[in-house]
Amino acid sequence: MKVIVDMDRCQDHGQCVFSAPEVFRLDGAGRLEFESAPDDALREAVEEAADVCPLQAITVED
Repeated sequence: MKVIVDMDRCQDHGQCVFSAPEVFRLDGAGRLEFESAPDDALREAVEEAADVCPLQAITVED
C-alpha cells in the first residue's frame, strides 16, 4: 500500500491522525508527517483517514 498526501491541499487539520495514528502524526510545528508505505495491516485505518480528511488530500494506492 502506498499513501500519498497532496501537501498543497493539506491544511494540517489532523483528522487523519485520529483515524490512523500509526501512519499520520503532527510534528512539533503542527505540520503533517506520514509513512508513505505502511504495512497493509493498517489499510482499514488509512482508508478511514482518507475518508475523514476534510480536504480529501489523502490517496491510497495498492
